[in-house]
Parts: sequence; structure tokens; C-alpha cells
Amino acid sequence: MADEIAVVGGVDTHTDFHQAAVIDSIGRHLATESFPTDPDGYRRLLDWLRSHGDVMAVGVEGTGAYGAELARYLRANQVTVVDVDRPDRRARRANGKSDPVDAYAAATAVLSGRASGMPKTRDGIVEAIRSLRVVRRSAIKSRTQTINQIRTLIVTAPSEVRDKLRPMPTTELIRYLARSRPGTDPSDPACAVRIALRRLARRYQYLTEEIADADAELKPLVAQAAPELVALPGIGTETAAQLLITAGDNPDRLRSEASFAHLCAAAPIPASSGRTNRHRLNRGGDRQANNALHTIALVRMRWDTRTKDYVIRRTAEGMTKKDILRCLKRFIAREVYKHLVPPSATPQPLLQTA
Repeated sequence: MADEIAVVGGVDTHTDFHQAAVIDSIGRHLATESFPTDPDGYRRLLDWLRSHGDVMAVGVEGTGAYGAELARYLRANQVTVVDVDRPDRRARRANGKSDPVDAYAAATAVLSGRASGMPKTRDGIVEAIRSLRVVRRSAIKSRTQTINQIRTLIVTAPSEVRDKLRPMPTTELIRYLARSRPGTDPSDPACAVRIALRRLARRYQYLTEEIADADAELKPLVAQAAPELVALPGIGTETAAQLLITAGDNPDRLRSEASFAHLCAAAPIPASSGRTNRHRLNRGGDRQANNALHTIALVRMRWDTRTKDYVIRRTAEGMTKKDILRCLKRFIAREVYKHLVPPSATPQPLLQTA
């Protein structure tokens, strides 16, 4: 009987459709089918998987992108979801590339144990923080681009415009340009540059208001999500928000503080050779989380007495600033983990074996 067969599913996700595949418990390919990315398509995909047997788990590519809603639907229906990374290029060259091939590869990765990551649930307050922070980060990037364009236009502007504007600090410059009256003859280079500068200054003001609105929304959410985290020295709303996003709404998926450090690219990497015994900075992991740890470390090096004493001691021992920062980020990752994951949280195996 089909319901007596244990099967594993795999899904290659796309914008308009998902390619699903199913294999049995010894890896034999059973079937593959595509389904639309809508509620009816998700329901049909799950019914199709269950029609082949008892679904042990489903490996989904892109649970943080195209497969986010499918992963939520499967979890809501008590199906174990495993986050599957894209196969490396060597494996793709050896096995070929197509949607059915990728779907079967996702299922095989789950069955073999190569893929074992628990995806983020993306259904709580941290997901709300992530969405709002996307807007804030893009606004900051656009504002930086805007002030750079203003400074560039001033440098190349005619002298009657440039000489007056160059010494002004940013705040005064934006206020002056936003309320200026550039004239009505855009064919005149001086008038045209004044028009452009006024428009850029007003854009800068609008983006500043947008950032302020995002900060006002984010601060109470971050304080609600992790009040103990923002109370730590050197950690503000922005860095705490990034660390929460990295951990996700289900931080218990992180198996240890070492795994969190590795996720944040703060785990030490051996770099010893011959008589040299040392470690280097990790270049992998979540670079935004690593940047948050770096910012916290710099703030503590400047203002935290305990950190300043540590830096003095390690410098006297001959350690470089880069290595000191690596150690500090590892310490901070350990400290942050304790405030992100409940002490009683113990991740369970994704596949239950008899």
C-alpha cells in the first residue's frame, strides 16, 4: 500500500511554479510534477506528495525567497521542512541542470543527510522587523547616494554656485538648498545646477523623514523581541535588529552558540603553518551579522572599560588589532546567543529514525 511507503519530497522553487519530486526511503525516483505558486497549487503539491506514501520530510530550495510561502504552508500542515542549498557547480556539471533534476537533488540531499538545516519560520515579530528594515536600509543607501551627488554637482558647478556652497556642513547645506530659488532658465548652466541641487536636497529631506519613521517603528519592535539583548553594552536598535534577523523567529534551530558564531562569520578559522600557530577571520557566513558584531566590538573598544582592558592586555601579548577584533566578535556572538535562544531549547532531529 502507498500509505505504508516512507517517501521524501524535494522542491525546486521558482516565481510562477514549483517543481516537486518524490523519492522513496532508499533513494529511488518515483515521480516529478510542477505546481503553480498559489494556495491551490500548494494544496495540490502536498496532496500529490502524500499520494505516494508517508512524507518523512520535504527539502525546499530557497526557503528565504521563492519557497518562503510554500515552507510556511507545509509547516502549517505538520510537514517537516528542510532548507536545501543549491548544489555546487561541480555537482551541477556532473549531473546536469533542469528543474526535475534539481527537485530530485533536493530530495536526495535530505535523505542522505547532506541537507539538514531547519529554515526560518518567518511568521513572527522578527519577520516584521526584517520587512521594515529593508525599507530603512534602502533609504539610507539612497540618502548616501543623494548627498554624494550633491557634493559632486557642487564641485563641478560654476564658481558663483560652488564658492558659496562648498564650506557648508551637510545639515546647513541641505536646509539652504531645499528652500532656495534657483531661477527659471534651465538653459543656463548655473540655473540648471541650482535646480538639480534643490531637487536633490528635497529628496534628501524626504529620505531622512522616511528613515526617522522606520526608526520609530523598529525601536519598540526590537525592544519587544529582545529586551535583554538591547540592554547589553554597545548594542543598539540597528545591530540588535540584524542579529535577530540572522537568528530568525525560531532561534532554537541553532544547535549551539558555536553554530551561531559560524552563521555570523565569527568562528575562528585555523591558519597555522610550520612554527606559526594562529587563527584568521572567517570570510563566510552572514556578512550583515558579522558587520553588526564588528560595530558592537568597535563601540565597546571605545566606551566599555572591560573591553578596553582586554584590548590593552592582548596588545601587550603581541596580538594584532585584527586578531583582537576576531576574538571580540567571537565573545560577543557567545554573549548574544544566550539572549537569543532560551536555555531549555534543544533542537530535534529533522528526520526521526526507528
